[in-house]
Amino acid sequence: MTEQISHTPTPPALPPPAPTRDTSLPELKPKHRIWVWLVVLLVFGLAFWWVWHRSSSSSAAPAAMGRGAFGGPVTVTTSTASQGQIGVYLSAIGTVTPVYTASIVSQVTGQITDVHFREGQLVQKGDPLVEIDPRPFQATLKVAEGTLERDTHLLAQAEMDLERYKAALARNAIARQQVDDQEKVVLQDRGTVKLDQGNVDFDRVQLGFAHIVAPITGRVGLRLVDPGNVVNSGSSTTLAVITQLQPITVVFTISEDNLQQVLSQLHKNQSLLVQAFDRAQSKLLSTGKLLTTDNLIDTTTGTVKMRAVFDNKDNALFPNQFVNTRLLVDTLHDVVLVDSSSIQHNGTQAFVWVIQDGKAQTRNITTGATDNNLTQVTGLNAGEVVAGSSFEKLQNGSKVNVVQQQGPQGQGQNQNQSNQPGQNNGQHQNKSGKGKPNGSKSQ
Repeated sequence: MTEQISHTPTPPALPPPAPTRDTSLPELKPKHRIWVWLVVLLVFGLAFWWVWHRSSSSSAAPAAMGRGAFGGPVTVTTSTASQGQIGVYLSAIGTVTPVYTASIVSQVTGQITDVHFREGQLVQKGDPLVEIDPRPFQATLKVAEGTLERDTHLLAQAEMDLERYKAALARNAIARQQVDDQEKVVLQDRGTVKLDQGNVDFDRVQLGFAHIVAPITGRVGLRLVDPGNVVNSGSSTTLAVITQLQPITVVFTISEDNLQQVLSQLHKNQSLLVQAFDRAQSKLLSTGKLLTTDNLIDTTTGTVKMRAVFDNKDNALFPNQFVNTRLLVDTLHDVVLVDSSSIQHNGTQAFVWVIQDGKAQTRNITTGATDNNLTQVTGLNAGEVVAGSSFEKLQNGSKVNVVQQQGPQGQGQNQNQSNQPGQNNGQHQNKSGKGKPNGSKSQ
């Protein structure tokens, strides 16, 4: 029996289905896509510009209103330019230097028995300071005085014998040689007496060194020795330091470029004023005069030293104190002065806001000497009114409203109306502020 095997035919493989195409949106070509992105970027750029413009406009609105954009006046304080005199000063840092400083050391060797001064005490010349045990020096002096007394009598005896020999020689009782020998003995005794006198004087000086007194008038520093200490002659141990306070000097330096300006005044025998201020330059300590200049210029710094002397009656200047000095080298007369705080700067150009007919106008000026918040200027007339505040709000032609101005005696006066010419008789106003003119420079 034969087994029959049936074969089922395999169906053929079907091809993959074709991709379904969305016919709702048309397919964009690459060129069209570029244009779409350009449009999107343009829309975003316009939106950003609109937002930035709105924000800048809103922030500039208050400033514009403050500057009188809608015709409102700007509130300012004012000061009036005046005519007067001002000093030309040279400023420098100086050091207070005593005229005399005495460091006292012992001239002899001995034990200190007494200290007569107190620390920081003002002593007069000749006041006792330190006592050294005088007994050894008194004994040495007594020995020298005894030797002198003995040799003095020996000299007297030799002179007496010489007179006798001369009388005997006149009678031819002795030889001439004996008289000549006696004359030399007298001369030798005179030399011995002179030597003894020198020893006595030296011992008296040594005894005087045991009693130390103040060589100058001044202030004593801290005590450096105590009773019982032994001091040695020639030692560097300081017993006391005395500095003179009245008068006192200040040493400072100026540039060699200003030296001729100072020397020209000194050659005219002019007494140049020097002011000494504290470290913060806020307090005037003392006023003196220039004493002298150094004879050499320091080549490393290009400066020359000056010395000024001060009476220092109130002891405001202390030795080795750092001070700020101002040397008056000249005085300018009949110049226009204006409050320093009213001067503004646009780069290197100085200008002020001049108030005329109730309006502000910029005026370029040239500044000169400055002193006590006053500045000498050219380009401005005495009596003209200048603004002292609100500089950042002013423009050429801006209307102003003066709320305060300095009176003739420096007293503030309230103003509620626009400033008119001739109404401001003030002097100076100490206000600070910086600003630049909004517009072209003054004509």
